[in-house]
Amino acid sequence: MDFNLPPELVAYLAELDSFIEAKIKPLEQRDDNMRYFDHRREYERTDWDAGGLPKKEWEDLLGQARRLADEAGHLRYAWPQELGGKGGSNLDMAVIREHLAAKGLGLHNDLQNEHSIVGNNPFILMFKEFATNAQYERDGENLLAGKMRTGFGLTEPEHGSDATWMDTTAVRQDKDGQPGWLIQGEKMWTTGMHVATHVMVFARTSGKDGDATGITCFIVPADTPGVKIEEYLWTFNMPTDHPRVSFTDVWIPEDSYWGQVDRGLGLGQSFVHQNRIRQAASSLGAAVYCIEESVKYARARKPFGKPLADNQAIQWPLVELATQCEMLRWLIRKTAWDMDHMEHKEIERQISDKVSMCNYWANRLVCEAADRAMQVHGGIGYSRHKPFEHIYRHHRRYRITEGAEEIQIRKVAAFLFGFMGPKKKAYAEAGL
Repeated sequence: MDFNLPPELVAYLAELDSFIEAKIKPLEQRDDNMRYFDHRREYERTDWDAGGLPKKEWEDLLGQARRLADEAGHLRYAWPQELGGKGGSNLDMAVIREHLAAKGLGLHNDLQNEHSIVGNNPFILMFKEFATNAQYERDGENLLAGKMRTGFGLTEPEHGSDATWMDTTAVRQDKDGQPGWLIQGEKMWTTGMHVATHVMVFARTSGKDGDATGITCFIVPADTPGVKIEEYLWTFNMPTDHPRVSFTDVWIPEDSYWGQVDRGLGLGQSFVHQNRIRQAASSLGAAVYCIEESVKYARARKPFGKPLADNQAIQWPLVELATQCEMLRWLIRKTAWDMDHMEHKEIERQISDKVSMCNYWANRLVCEAADRAMQVHGGIGYSRHKPFEHIYRHHRRYRITEGAEEIQIRKVAAFLFGFMGPKKKAYAEAGL
């Protein structure tokens, strides 16, 4: 086994660092743009008079950074080569996202809204794996050009982790002689609807509550009659672009879906596996940042005439966190490597438990690291003049939104005890 990173990936990290210094940092410093990253960040990012939405100026700044990254060939790094990217692997992305998050807050990488100079867009791979030729012909060009921006409508007011019990339905209905579907229902936390051109609506088209089959992923234009943003939900982490959206008598043409009718849940699973491993790497990077900043502060701060770092009460909690980071890093990289060495649709069957391990543990760890950083820094750590409260508020949501950690632990248990996954057949043959 060789645990060294590929030389080309190491070189690419250095290339990214140079790009950040040459192009992103100057933009970050221009026109007082640091107001979006220093103690003013929450106030300056949020349009409090527009339902708590992100300010247009803030989103415009992020757009400028992404355009610079795209021009330099970084933004689409992870896209498949046949779709205009560089074919960056899951391992590459895990290493890159840890590397960028470990730099702290900045225009290069702000995970409050998944912004990064190296884009994370699971929709692209999901589309590649599941779209039919006809769907690719219809939507491929707009999706790849960024002209098709999709919200993700899976969670509902009454259903979250129990997605197979969704209340949203779609039934076949002709309109003016044209076959189509009539959608009824509501979705929660449909992020990005204020700028989305379309929304992916998962709806039951056959079967009964609890069935994994019988769910279809529809692609609904955001301006379709009957699609209504009911409210933007204010969260622990502002600004918010997470609305509750209703679908009342929403009619769409028959072919307005991705993948296959009744097989849409596979698209959702594809999305979460890609997102979970990359998001775990980001949480790891943010945890490393909190630990390293705490170590620096403890060495420099000298209460009672000696450095804080001399005290075991300061050392030991940081040692525990650093140890967990080291172990988690290798689990994330091994899991990402495994994902790269199997068919995309086999990930759910073979190593979904490992992806869940990485994700739920990373999300716990970063919250603990941010909390410890506040404690080590004392009063200034609790203030907004340090980034730890922002890191905590942002990453705390991932213990829920990437699949609640309880659900992910249940997945690990199912694989461990052979209720599903590779062990299931062996236990059944043994009569256990």
